[in-house]
Amino acid sequence: MGYSIAIVGATGNVGREMLEILSEREFPADEVYPIASRRSIGVEVSYGDATLKCQDLEQFDFSKCDFALMSAGGAVSKDWSPKIAASGCLVIDNSSAWRYDQDVPLVVPEVNADAVAGFAKKNIIANPNCSTAQLVVALKPLHDVATIKRVVVATYQSVSGAGKEAMEELWHQTKGIFVTDPPEPERFTKQIAFNVIPHIDVFMEDGSTKEEWKMVAEVKKIMDPKIKLTATCVRVPVFVGHSEAVNIEFESPITADEARDVLRQAPGLLVVDKQEDGGYVTPVECVGDFATFVSRVREDATVENGLSLWVVSDNLRKGAALNTVQIAETVINRNLLQKAA
Repeated sequence: MGYSIAIVGATGNVGREMLEILSEREFPADEVYPIASRRSIGVEVSYGDATLKCQDLEQFDFSKCDFALMSAGGAVSKDWSPKIAASGCLVIDNSSAWRYDQDVPLVVPEVNADAVAGFAKKNIIANPNCSTAQLVVALKPLHDVATIKRVVVATYQSVSGAGKEAMEELWHQTKGIFVTDPPEPERFTKQIAFNVIPHIDVFMEDGSTKEEWKMVAEVKKIMDPKIKLTATCVRVPVFVGHSEAVNIEFESPITADEARDVLRQAPGLLVVDKQEDGGYVTPVECVGDFATFVSRVREDATVENGLSLWVVSDNLRKGAALNTVQIAETVINRNLLQKAA
């Protein structure tokens, strides 16, 4: 007998991706329920070869489900996740609503799978920010062998991380420029077509943005509170796929060759690092792939025990939908779930 699983926010970018990944990975599900807001009742979504109709969040009985994969935004999750969890259904939430709650584990299975056991306190597990997820997958194996002291990261984040409307804005602005139709920013603070914007989420008192703060807080929670990290998060005119330029300072010596060997053996990673034209991965190549890719591994001579990396991943997959499904798989594989009757 398989599991019953609800996808909350099934009509969004990440919700649709969750349905696709559940099918691709042959998740042991007997029942899959796409859930959305009342205005999306009856909207059809694909699950493998099947077409499913969305049901109403406010009317759905979650007690018949084993898992609820949430991708409906922080406000919805803050309101609904405790209710769903109280029904006996394990919530795995993709928003920022529960990431910093001490009683809610924040999990990337390749990095801190043992943390899933902590869901018993609130029956909720949090999924990290998309830019954090791919970063820690690359950092963890290196931290294990040489101990990371400090990380400086600049992100190049695709518009899909801001939702369907953001993708449409990039598309319409790009077309408009070619027909001399001046682009009007709506979802973004400035023109996104043929531009980059060093601003994701709201500004904090210290001048950083909340997206940058999230990366700092989440790396500490997932990996090691001793790691110092500073980030600059930038939105770029790419539809799907986040890229990161990562500079790392270690406590112990580690060469670029040693780092490549470590990374090649690590789960969830693919190293593509040829020092030649095209010998690296860009967002276009990573779309639709499960892996996090590492390229441009090199030693940094400006600090003792320093390395620089280029990290790329499909943000809708590893950064969101895939990681959420992997968390559910981890719970099942460790026999941590009391199945619903």
